[in-house]
This record gives sequence, C-alpha cells and structure tokens, in this order.
Amino acid sequence: MYGETGADLISDPSGAISARFAGWKKGCLSSRVRKSGYMANGKYAARKLKKDRQQRRWSDSEYARRERGLKKKSDPLEGAPQGRGIVLEKVGIEAKQPNSAIRKCVRVQLIKNGKQVTAFCPGDGAISFIDEHDEVTIAGIGGAKGRAMGDLSGVNYKVEKVNGVSMIELVRGNAEKPVR
Repeated sequence: MYGETGADLISDPSGAISARFAGWKKGCLSSRVRKSGYMANGKYAARKLKKDRQQRRWSDSEYARRERGLKKKSDPLEGAPQGRGIVLEKVGIEAKQPNSAIRKCVRVQLIKNGKQVTAFCPGDGAISFIDEHDEVTIAGIGGAKGRAMGDLSGVNYKVEKVNGVSMIELVRGNAEKPVR
C-alpha cells in the first residue's frame, strides 16, 4: 500500500497515465507550462519578458488611467485640494435609499476654470449662511477614491468656507459672515 504510486493503483497496460503523471510527481509541472509557450524562458529572454509585461500592463484600467492622467484631466479642481467658486444657486438633493431626506447643497462655479460643481453644506442650518453670489471654498467630501460619500450621489465636494469664514464656526455661532 505505501510503496504504490498513482500509476500502480490504476491498471494501465500501456503506461500512458504513468508517463503523464511522471512530471507531476516530481513537481516539474511549472517548467512544463513555461516551455509550452506561456512565458519566455532562457538565457536571453529578459528583453521579451520586459516587453510583454509593458504591453500587458495597459490592459489594467487603473494603470492606463494613471499613465494617461485622466483623473487630473477630468477633475474640476485640477489636482488641487481646495478651490474657490461663486455660488450660483441653492439646491436640495434627495438621499439614496434607504434614507429619506433632502440634503442641502449649492451649485458652485469655480473661479479658476469656470466649471460648475455641486457642493454639500455640512452642519445643521448651514445652508442659511450661504447666499447666491457668495464666494465659497470647496474641498473633496472624502468618499472612496475621491468620489461621492454616503447617501449623496453625484456630490463629490463640500463647502468649507463662506466669504473667508469657516463653515464650522458659522454653524457653531462663533463667527459671523462678513458682508461682501
């Protein structure tokens, strides 16, 4: 029982099965796979391996987007952590299911490039401190991979300052909004 191999357990008069599993028993299967055309191997194969790797990296969507700089091109803030803009209008955005609320947001036109974005106003009654044509500073809302957060779909930014005064200070009552 202990001295028998896999080929001895199966009666195979031609020996084809035992020949097939000979490499498997020795652990040579990986070298057989390489020799069969999946990967170049040999003394002068480094150039081909490097070239193949460089070509196949482009099939990875994250690599391709990073190399082409698509995130920075499509980002309204153009890679900056914050941006200033003028408030165009106040809007209420419905929260995604299962939540039921109207989140108070503002449409902002950025000064640097004229692009329009929607920004969330954090805090209880924060929207009352913002009027149309106010200058606000916006920043990313903090969602995964720079995208929307929580139940706010399509809102990637939050208001940090109104006319140079921190939104948190205004909501707490520690500061008053200056009149422009």
